[in-house]
Amino acid sequence: MRYNGQVRAKKHLGQHFLKDESIAERIANVVPFEGVDKVLEVGPGMGVMTKYLLRMPHIETWVVEIDRDSVSYLKANYNVISARILEEDFLKWNPSLTFGDERFALIGN
Repeated sequence: MRYNGQVRAKKHLGQHFLKDESIAERIANVVPFEGVDKVLEVGPGMGVMTKYLLRMPHIETWVVEIDRDSVSYLKANYNVISARILEEDFLKWNPSLTFGDERFALIGN
C-alpha cells in the first residue's frame, strides 16, 4: 500500500515535526559517528532528517516511531529502511534486543 498523505502531529504524543530542510541537514551532519556504524533516530515523523542520515556513508540508519501514521508514511517513502523501522515507544524500547552489545549513535529533534 502506498501512503501519499501527510502525517498530522498528534498532541497526545507530544509530536512536533521538523520541516526545515537546512536544519535537518545540519543536525544530521553533526552526529558523532566515531566508533559506530549505526544510528537510531527517535521520532522521525515524516523522515525530514532521516533522508540526510541515509546519505551518510557506511552508516546503517534505524528509526523508532510510536505513531502508526508516521510508520506507514516512512515505509511508503523510505522503503530502503522498512525493515529497520521499530514501531514502538522509545521510552519502553530495549536497545539490547535490537543492537545487542553494539554501540550506536542516537539522534532526535
